[in-house]
Amino acid sequence: MQSTAQIQTQQAQRLAKRLANHWKHKFTIEETDQQFLIHFPSAELMLIPQTEHLLVTIQSSDESTDFDKLENVVLDHLIRMGQEDLTADWQR
Repeated sequence: MQSTAQIQTQQAQRLAKRLANHWKHKFTIEETDQQFLIHFPSAELMLIPQTEHLLVTIQSSDESTDFDKLENVVLDHLIRMGQEDLTADWQR
C-alpha cells in the first residue's frame, strides 16, 4: 500500500534535506542527488524535491501501518521544518 502527495513549496530541496537530517539519528536515511529515502520501522518515506513542489510517498507492505498517522506526522514535520503553511492531498 502507498500514499502520495505533491506538496506545493518553493523550498522542496531544503525541506527534504532538513527532514532527513532531523530524523537521521532515529531512522536509516538514504540520500541521492534526486531523493531522500527514510526507513521507518513499518514503512518507507520517499521525498523527491521538484521545482514547484515536494513529491512525498509513504509505502508499506505491513497491513497494520497507520497511514493516517504517518501522513499527519510527515506533514506536521515538514511544516515545522519549513516554517510555512503547507497542505497535502494524500492519494492512496
